[in-house]
This record gives sequence, C-alpha cells and structure tokens, in this order.
Amino acid sequence: MRCFTVLGPSQTGKSSLVAKLASLDDTPRRSVSPYGSSITEFQFGGETWCALDTPGTNESLALAQDALLTTDACILCVSPAPDEAVLAAPYLRAVEASGTPCILFINRIDEPRGRLRDVIAALQAYSSHPLVLRQVPIREGDRIVGSCDLISERAWRYREGQPSALIELPDSSTEREHEARSELLEQLSEFDDWLLEELVEEREPASDALFAIASRTLKENRIIPVLFGAASHSNGIKRLMKALRHEAPPVTALRRRLAADGGLDENSLLAVSFHAYHRANIGKTVLVRALADGLKQGAALGGAGLGAVQEAGTGRPLAGSIPAGHVFAAIKSDHLPTPALLTATTAAEPPQWSSPPTPMLERILVPGSERDETKLSATLAKLAETDRGLRVMQEEGTGAQLICAQGPVHLRDLRKTLSDVFKVEVTDRSPNPVYRETISKHSNVHYRHRKQTGGAGQFADVQLSVRPNERGQGFSFGETVKGGTVPRNYIPAVEAGAREAMEKGPLGFQVVDVEVTLTDGQYHSVDSSEFAFRAAAKMGVKQALSQAAAVLMQPVARVEIHIPSVFSGGVVAIVSSLRGQVLGFDRDENAKGWDIFRALVPGGSLEELARALRSATQGIGYFSKSFDHFEELYGKEADAIINAHGAGSHPG
Repeated sequence: MRCFTVLGPSQTGKSSLVAKLASLDDTPRRSVSPYGSSITEFQFGGETWCALDTPGTNESLALAQDALLTTDACILCVSPAPDEAVLAAPYLRAVEASGTPCILFINRIDEPRGRLRDVIAALQAYSSHPLVLRQVPIREGDRIVGSCDLISERAWRYREGQPSALIELPDSSTEREHEARSELLEQLSEFDDWLLEELVEEREPASDALFAIASRTLKENRIIPVLFGAASHSNGIKRLMKALRHEAPPVTALRRRLAADGGLDENSLLAVSFHAYHRANIGKTVLVRALADGLKQGAALGGAGLGAVQEAGTGRPLAGSIPAGHVFAAIKSDHLPTPALLTATTAAEPPQWSSPPTPMLERILVPGSERDETKLSATLAKLAETDRGLRVMQEEGTGAQLICAQGPVHLRDLRKTLSDVFKVEVTDRSPNPVYRETISKHSNVHYRHRKQTGGAGQFADVQLSVRPNERGQGFSFGETVKGGTVPRNYIPAVEAGAREAMEKGPLGFQVVDVEVTLTDGQYHSVDSSEFAFRAAAKMGVKQALSQAAAVLMQPVARVEIHIPSVFSGGVVAIVSSLRGQVLGFDRDENAKGWDIFRALVPGGSLEELARALRSATQGIGYFSKSFDHFEELYGKEADAIINAHGAGSHPG
C-alpha cells in the first residue's frame, strides 16, 4: 500500500480532490474519525493506495502534522488567488519541517482569480524549497481550458466529466510554454550535473531523462513541483495521480526518515501510530502504518501484544500477516500512544517537528450533572491521549477541570465528542484570573491568643514585624527572639501560622513578597502549645497585613508570538492595546516568511490577545506563554477586579 496526505487551508477543495483521485480506477472505501480526518483506500495503476484527508482549519494543524508521520508524500492543496497564499503558510511550514516530499496542487483553477505565476510567487515567500512549475495553462480569454506538460510538451484540453483530450499546443500558448520550460530546466539543472551540461552545450534533453530527474528530485525532497487543475470538474486529476505514482518515494524511504528523526535503529522500527479516537462500546481505535513486514494480531508492538486488527477503510478484520506500507486499525491496543514510533519493545516519542502549536484558548468545563462530574476527569484524560493539541489540568484554587484548546472550533469539537461518544454534557466558562496581593508599608503587631475551656487552656503571645519583600522574593520568615521569651520548639509553629495567613489577604487574594519577623513574645508553661502559637501568628499576621496598605498584583506573561511576516505590522498595535510591551522581534530561522515577536502581556489580557491575533492573521498566528512576574495594579481597574474576584465578591 502506498500512502499520501492531502492537506491545506479550508475551502480549497481537498475533500473533492481526494474523492476524484480515489475514483479514477476504482470504487473507493472511506472512513472518517470523530475528529474530521478521513482515510480513503482505492486502487490505481494496479496498486493499493491510501489517502489521508485532514481538516483545513488551523486549529486542526496537529492532525495534519500527525498524518505527515505516516505518508510517503503529500499534496498541498491551495487556492488560485494570490492574496490567499498566506493561508497555506502553516502547512508549508509543517511540510518542510517534516521532510515529507510534497506536490503543490493549485485547485479550482476554473475560477479566474489571478495569474498562476503570481500565486507561485506568493507561495514561494513561505517555502525554502523551490516551487517548480510543471505545467502551463492553455487559455481561452480568461478561462483555463487545458494544460501543457513542460517535460513531455504534450497539450491536453479539459472535457467535463471525461478524460482530457490530447491536442496540438495552440500558437497563443507556444511562447509561454517555451519560457516556462526553460525555467523548469534551469531549476532542475541545479540538482543534476548531466542536465546542466546538456543545457550549457545547448542540447535538447530527452523527456525520459527529464522525468527521471524530476522523480529523483521529489524523492530526495529537493523541490516542490507545482501542478494545477479543478477537482470538481476532474480537470488535472489524472496527471496529479500519475505524478504521485511515478515520483513519490516508497515506504522504505519513510521508515529511514522516521528512524533518523527519532534516533532509532532503522531495522527495529516496525510501525508508526498516527491517529486515534474513541468509539462508544468499542473503546480506543489506533490507526497504524506498518513500516516492516510481519505484523499481525498478537505480535509484539510498542511493548505489548497487538490487539485485534482491522482494515482502516472498512473495519473488516485483517487475517494473516500485514505487509509493510499497509495502514490498519488496532483495537484493544490501548498501550499504543498516538503518535509514536513503534518497535517491538518500545513506543518512542515522535520527532520534535510534529509537536502541535501551543493551545491558546483556556476554558473551565462545567459538568451538567453530578454523574458527569464524576466521569469528566477520566474522560478528559482519555481524550488528551488521542489529541495532542489538547491540554488538561486543574484550575488553581478551585480544582475545576481546566482545558487548553487550539481555539473555538477545537473546543466545539471537544464538547461534541464528550457528548456523542462519552455521554458527558458540559458547558464552558473562562477560568478565574490568577491575581495576588502584597503590602506597600511596614507594620508591627502584638497579638495574644488566649482561650480557657475548662481543662488546659490555650496561650500564646507574639510580637511580629511585617515588611514588604523584594519583588519575586516570595515569603520569608525570621526571628530575633532573645532570652527564651518564645521557646525554640514553638518558633516553627509561628512560621507555619504566618504562612497560613498568606493564603488570603485583606483584598481576598494570596499574599506574596512579604517578610515576617518574630521579634518577641510570651508563653505559659502549661497552656502554651504549637497550636496556640500557630493560631496567634496567623491572626497576628492577618492583622498586620490589614494595616500595611495592601496592593493588588496582576500576573504578567512573557509571550512568543509566531506570525507570517505579512501580518507583522499589526502586532505592535495589538500588544499596545492590551497594555503590553513588545520586547523585540526576529525572523524565524526555522520557517521562511515568519517572524517571532517577544512581548510582556498582562495575564488577564491573554484571551483577548488570542482573539485579536486570530482576527488579524486569518487564524494563522499563535503564541506560547510563560509566567514572568507579578506587578502592581491600581485605580479603578484594581477596584473592579477586587469587587469581581476578591474580597468585594464575598463581603460576608
């Protein structure tokens, strides 16, 4: 079985393209996972093929990256409009990072939306590989009615619902064809000394030799050939499929590439898992591609025996040994993580390039019932195993289920899966902001804790000095007690009580950056205890904090914004509007046409940053974040936060 992935932005006709490719010689078999990825198996040219089609939203980029782990080559399907080239930037970035041989297919060419050379020039801004045009269009007015292959120089006229007809190249297209062919030969000659010599000597190279060079340069991932057509009309589809058949590398090349990327012995690498999902009453289904012969039910894979195996496209059981290259579904193989590089004894981490973008949308999931609340935590853990774009944690303070999703579409699909597959109903809300408070002046306090309850009493007397600490210093405790006024064995209890007082200050938030010093005190030989001194210290520090001019502290995050350069002009304005600070920016050395901005942004503005970034970059830009520091916040904004989330929200 030979395998390829079709990926690209939404509305470029990817699904139509897969359907037409699969229907050239055969009636295809298709299956779809709950995440929207589909597998289509079909026959072409006497070979079995498997096409993976991933959703086109940028929030599903992780699915496309996982699919690239298992494919011999990929087709990047793009729009014929030059101003939409930037939408393909994340996919070009993923393809190049993976090292997957790629054919670029400009779809919907029947829509006159720009010149082909302008589309390629716009896409080249995001590709380190040369984009090599392999065809030129034949036009009648504004309409493209056919194409001419630049290697064979054979011209074809499109026919609706029928194979294209071989024709003589029209005189109107001859000059453009000669110009484009010369450009093609020059580009190919950069990777072949024989062809360079032929061109220098002004000899016309044979078509067979040129096809061989084109095939080798794709297999070696030196170039990205460009073809075009209109999938909805079946135009250019057979030419694309023939290019895949003759030029895509075999599965042995994928095995070699993955072993090198993962630091594994090539001979030990048996398979790669690339997608998984849960089905009601069945459990976890893992999609796997065999990279070596001999896998079958019960065989050692990933450190345990392989469960039942099925055809990925039909779900029918697979009997006997599975050949290298075959894609199959594994049932009752929950030990297999996804994605992973699988040997007989281990499941190794996939290459670093397959790591998904950092999720930007944080939400608290609120169960609809007590039963759902009981199931939610375990269910989310299962989903996180099969969706690397999702992160699951608990909200600070409340312990509520906090998820980090790629965006609103990802969140919607997650809720649908929870409902449809696991029968868990949830709503979602924004997480509570993480604020702190500190003090701005020194306060001394003398506090005596005394209780008499019939038996032994409680007595502790402490004198405390409470001061602001350096920013980021946290809580510190010291003592200057002399003469044994507080016995040494009670001093740890005083520190423990002071720490308890830090849990909630007068504004209603956790207190940070405070120094507490025990300066003096008294004790009773009978009634004093560790409990009494802890209680005295806690109440004494609380009293001191209320006298020490409490100040609200907001978190500030250090963010790294990844964005195509064409959108970079708007980043400074976005960050400034959120009261953030741009620290600088650089070209992204690992992705042509991308910039990386570094900035400090208030933690409460991160959700708005995600929204603004999606809006300004057509959903392409993303950021990663890390906590940097807390800073003081004053005035009406601070008052509003205290009333909404702090002491003002529960005055009683």
